[in-house]
Amino acid sequence: METGLTYTSRLTVTEDKTAIAMGSGDMPVLATPAMLALMENAAMLAVAPHLPEGSTTVGGHIESSHLRPTPVGEEVTATATLERVDGRKLFFHVEARQGELLLGEGTHLRFVVDRGKFMGKL
Repeated sequence: METGLTYTSRLTVTEDKTAIAMGSGDMPVLATPAMLALMENAAMLAVAPHLPEGSTTVGGHIESSHLRPTPVGEEVTATATLERVDGRKLFFHVEARQGELLLGEGTHLRFVVDRGKFMGKL
């Protein structure tokens, strides 16, 4: 897998994605967990077409700032870029935006796993 793979995921902030609904705060704005999930989604989709048959990726670590609020009704994008590959470890730069405004940025680690073996650990 080559570095530089990128993907941008999008969501419109709805009531179920607010800090109130997700229990991470008490304001009607985009919840940090929803922003982080969007970043993870972008990273997953950036590499998905390049994985061996029967493989997927799972999140191992994410670290990000969350710099400004986003109200219900606004669109948010999250972009993930693969920066480094170390065996099964995939290291991404992630960022979220509302239009041109930076909402948050950080790093995300994912692991390439065999679906069957992974589920067999349950």
